[in-house]
Amino acid sequence: MKLFKKILIANRGEIAIRVIRSAREMGIRTVAVYSKPDAEALHVLMADESYYLGEQELSDTYLNVDKIIDIAKQSGSDAIHPGYGFLAENPDIVNACEKEGIAFIGPSLRAIQLMGNKVESRAFVTKLGTPMTKGAVGTHQELIDAAKNIPLPILVKAAAGGGGKGMRIVNDLNDLEETIIATSREAKAYFGDEEVFIEQYILEPRHIEIQIIGDKHGNVVHLYERECSIQRRYQKIIEESPSPTLDQATREKMGAAAVAISQAIDYDNAGTIEFLVDKDLNFYFLEMNTRVQVEHPVTEMVTGIDIVREQILVAAGNKLGFTQEEISQTGHAIEARIYAEDPENDFRPAPGDIIYYEEPEGVGVRVDSGIDRATTIHSFFDPMVSKLICYADNREDAIAKLDVALQEFIVHGIKNNIPYLIEMLRHKAFTVNEISTNFCDERTDEILDAIQKSKNGAEIEHLAAAYLIHDMNSRQVQKTSVWNKIGYWRIAMEIALNMDEKEFKVKVNKVENNIYDMEINGMKIIAEHKYQEENYIELNINNKPYSLFISVDEHGVNHLSFKGNLYEFSRADHLVNTDFYISEADAAGSDSIKSPMPGKVIKLNVKAGDKVSKGDSLIVVEAMKMENSLTVHRDATIEEVKVSEGDMVDNSQVLIALVEEEEL
Repeated sequence: MKLFKKILIANRGEIAIRVIRSAREMGIRTVAVYSKPDAEALHVLMADESYYLGEQELSDTYLNVDKIIDIAKQSGSDAIHPGYGFLAENPDIVNACEKEGIAFIGPSLRAIQLMGNKVESRAFVTKLGTPMTKGAVGTHQELIDAAKNIPLPILVKAAAGGGGKGMRIVNDLNDLEETIIATSREAKAYFGDEEVFIEQYILEPRHIEIQIIGDKHGNVVHLYERECSIQRRYQKIIEESPSPTLDQATREKMGAAAVAISQAIDYDNAGTIEFLVDKDLNFYFLEMNTRVQVEHPVTEMVTGIDIVREQILVAAGNKLGFTQEEISQTGHAIEARIYAEDPENDFRPAPGDIIYYEEPEGVGVRVDSGIDRATTIHSFFDPMVSKLICYADNREDAIAKLDVALQEFIVHGIKNNIPYLIEMLRHKAFTVNEISTNFCDERTDEILDAIQKSKNGAEIEHLAAAYLIHDMNSRQVQKTSVWNKIGYWRIAMEIALNMDEKEFKVKVNKVENNIYDMEINGMKIIAEHKYQEENYIELNINNKPYSLFISVDEHGVNHLSFKGNLYEFSRADHLVNTDFYISEADAAGSDSIKSPMPGKVIKLNVKAGDKVSKGDSLIVVEAMKMENSLTVHRDATIEEVKVSEGDMVDNSQVLIALVEEEEL
């Protein structure tokens, strides 16, 4: 068996760690690269060697081919693994590797160039007889003209796109030109190629992909399918295998089609053929991703094949170690992506500081993550924090296991989608597989309502008691303290707590032998304090068992996780910095537009002196690979634009100053 001696991983986060783990098991040394924000990142600590790339601009760090190649040569790496994203489907790094005699752990240059361009790949696959949706290519005007002959809705897509970026749906032809321009601009920013095309959008489609892998000896196999229909903003958040949608005949046809496409281009590494499937199980070629996918773990769980290991082996020149007949699906795996985002605010990215992080464990539970402790989630990287994968004998049990694991996945300090994922899994339409790629668009309001109902269903007074007991026992009372001298825990005292603008009056009557006799807003509470760690507590409260995770932030706010929901408590007698709390009423009367997150200004729509109306888009800020259009909250006149296109901005930074018209 041929093996590399040292692999440079041209990526970061969980995929870099994933490659390191497989390489380590194979006895291969690894080299990490990092930008300044990642100086203490987990992938840097885990690799055998690490090299600094630069500050934070992606074009100067993770996307800089020359730097990556120089570090590979300097470190003596004989191969480069690109992971996914960044340079994974970039022909330049493949060319550079070939020139320097460094193996690229990915497919050939021809495959990347052909399948990386959605226009060329569609033309190629059409010749193979694979079903395809109706579409058009050409200049912007040619696309506008061609759209008249394509049924609505129409999907505008970046030719070099991927990962859900550079995609917009048009339901009215009057919106087409503006959408083409915006998609083209986004495509240029993300992929360096502004070309876009249009195609018919299949209503209520399923998104199902086939994992394939080939070697340099002409062998290609598929590892069956993954269903990835649960998406928001065209990006997947739930993936599972096997697909609960396909019958065996369709599964075999799609697998055969994927292998045929791969063989036609002499594909020689891991890749994915993506299809749309309609309600009648007709399938249509969507695109090919010439790299390992984010969701590859679900395929690994049901087939038992380490896809990253196979990538390394075939790149080194080895034949596949299995035939198509030897591959089978066993059991059911489902993956949930944990994102730093706010589902209540159209899934807007929510970068910031994680103050407490705890991963679930158990049989059939796998976490692929780029972190293992509290850290900062930066705005200039993708907002995905971790991936949680659960495996069981069948779909019902896998969903149940994932539900429990999500409740035990603790992320405090930033908004995240864990409560959303939990309620989504419990939604009847999901459990009975009545889903499509429109599921989140159609069901998010219901899911958000279910989250609030679940939170309200908890006995808040019990949670307040748990928080207070944890808080009191976390405070170090010195032996010389006056409270010790007078019996701190044996006197009656009253404490005021706050949660979501609701006040709790707590009277502590007596504390003895870990039993707390309390009254909260008139409710009698008897709590037995059983066990406590810095961020964890176990109690019996009015004869009910409670296990909760609790952490406190720099503002004195305590974050409490219970059954997947997050509650925030504070003590009224403790000083809390409330400057960062801005109510809707404050925003409505504000005389400025502030950045909701750290990011980069990519478009200004106004200048000083312009009159604007409520709802107008003033500025577009890019954060976490997503464009965020900031709109004005009232009629006003632009007094001053304080930033320029290309500027990096901080959270809450004033971008545009407003003035009432009569003030001018």
